[in-house]
Amino acid sequence: MRNHTMVTEFILLGIPETEGLETVLFSLFLLLYLCTLLGNVLILTVIILSSQLHTPMYFFLGNLSVFDLGFSSTTVPKMLLYLSGQSQGISLQGCVSQLFFYHFLGCTEGFLYTVMAYDRFVAICYPLRYMVIMKHKVCFILATGTWIGGCVHAITLTSLTCQLSYCGSNEVGYYFCDIPAILPLVCGDTSLAQRVGFTNVGLLSLICFFLILVSYARIGISISKIRSAEGRQRAFSTCSAHITAIFCAYGPVIIIYLQPNPSALLGATIQIFNNLVTPMLNPLGYSLRNKDVKSALRNAFPKRSLALENK
Repeated sequence: MRNHTMVTEFILLGIPETEGLETVLFSLFLLLYLCTLLGNVLILTVIILSSQLHTPMYFFLGNLSVFDLGFSSTTVPKMLLYLSGQSQGISLQGCVSQLFFYHFLGCTEGFLYTVMAYDRFVAICYPLRYMVIMKHKVCFILATGTWIGGCVHAITLTSLTCQLSYCGSNEVGYYFCDIPAILPLVCGDTSLAQRVGFTNVGLLSLICFFLILVSYARIGISISKIRSAEGRQRAFSTCSAHITAIFCAYGPVIIIYLQPNPSALLGATIQIFNNLVTPMLNPLGYSLRNKDVKSALRNAFPKRSLALENK
């Protein structure tokens, strides 16, 4: 039998095929990360302070802002440290924590998008009963369920990963700790973790995506029955940002987890888009183009509202 040295620290090798571009990528990703933090904190603050935004739709948008803040902060700070020339090392506990929060928040995102699709379905298909169906208690239960469901999902994957033994090489060929990146470092059988991870992530994504499609099929039928073009346009505009965010969120999951042999650079690019760009765009697509949010921003920051008024 061979002697194995148990791994207590991993070395993140970073983004594949980007040698020599560290300074450019650091500046770009730092700017995107700061915009993500600023946009989501601003939207979350306005939703909390403005009574006119205390509705089910903006309640879920507030949850989405919290998610975007956490999701981007799970991987980006460590990536920025690596790109700035500091240590690429991460402890075993830190790696496990990164994996847990990445899947916890990623799964919560899928559940939250599904709940938001249901909210739009009720608002468009049953407008007169909207506030009765989506009352405060129901919204709280739905939002709490998304976070609990994401936590259960992450605990399942993390517990399976923690039970494995890591020995020999400690170099993770990626810029953060994800299951496909660290399983090659295991010195035992990984078939169970691979099957559960593939099935769990894929199955949950498909179920959420199917429920979203069902909601939007019903929404499409209801919109087609609206006689006025203005009414159809107004109903569609309330869903356009959500539809765009869904494709941005589910595209990376489909490409990375359902491809047998995805390109390392393509996978990293899509992951960065999902981890950094999508959380930055969500406040713009969902909120800053919305008249109610613009009005709330003018009330909260009256001296700085001239630019918003001119848009």
